[in-house]
Amino acid sequence: MSEDVRPEEHHDHVHGHTHPTGLKGWLHEDFVPHSHDVTDSIDDALEASNEGVRAVKVSLVVLGITAAAQLGIVAISGSVALLADTIHNFSDALTAVPLWIAFVLGRRAATTRYTHGYGRAEDLAGLFIVAMIALSAVVAGVESIRRLADPQPLDNLGWVMAAGVVGFAGNEAVAVYRMRVGRRIGSAALVADGVHARTDGFTSLAVVLGVVGVWAGFPIADPLVGLLITAAILILLWGTARDVGRRLLDGIDPDLTHRARRALESEPGIVGVEDVRLRWTGHRLAVQARLLLPAGTTVAGADRTAAAAEHAVRRALPAVGTVDLTVTAAANAPITGR
Repeated sequence: MSEDVRPEEHHDHVHGHTHPTGLKGWLHEDFVPHSHDVTDSIDDALEASNEGVRAVKVSLVVLGITAAAQLGIVAISGSVALLADTIHNFSDALTAVPLWIAFVLGRRAATTRYTHGYGRAEDLAGLFIVAMIALSAVVAGVESIRRLADPQPLDNLGWVMAAGVVGFAGNEAVAVYRMRVGRRIGSAALVADGVHARTDGFTSLAVVLGVVGVWAGFPIADPLVGLLITAAILILLWGTARDVGRRLLDGIDPDLTHRARRALESEPGIVGVEDVRLRWTGHRLAVQARLLLPAGTTVAGADRTAAAAEHAVRRALPAVGTVDLTVTAAANAPITGR
């Protein structure tokens, strides 16, 4: 079955699992975010890729402005430590470039070598982002332990706090934006990049809380908050690595499989559905299934039933790319040519 783009259709945001509510739900969403296989997704593949690229561009601009503001504070305060943190934030912003390249690659048509296209480049970019989050956790942890073992006085506390507030605000805004777009287009890698921005924001927040602790007469608060932030980054890392790893292993939300099966079984003329398989390739969902038709079904009738079944799947699921349906007569009876 060929890909049939239907951008005018909308899908219900339905999950096969539940989330905590209230304060616990807020903490769960902030500290264990996930990509949500079932999304209110954009159906058109090119439009989804374009929105992903747009999200990367906008976030790079916002992070660039954030870094420039921090650089201005560095120039005023003369703090070498702030300069190092600003350079770190700027370099972390550039991790979005591989994702940008992956979105552009994903637009390319399949070839005789890459017969499924280049959508997997997006998942590889997600793996790179997971590695960067892990590196952020290591750097934050080592720096916190070093400051516990060898406490260093904080200078220019007002400027340090200002830089931390700017860094946290800029990174958190980018994190929310990236994750929202990533969930809408079905991109686990873009969600992971949003988590990466959030980890950088947490690092800046640690600076702010550390300054508050020093002002309150607890100089050890700075490294202790750093260790707390390290733990938060590790929790974020777990959820992100889980989602990206599932994509690489062709893991799928079971609810999507159930919805695909129900959509196929509800079509008139189908007496059974077997071997239902779904997989994500980047932010597009590929569907395979074998349809059992009544004995004596004609070839023309089988084609009509398969076409109707494909449309049913596209209505039931988000971000559907290719749909590959094979038809077989029930009890191995032949499908006639009449």
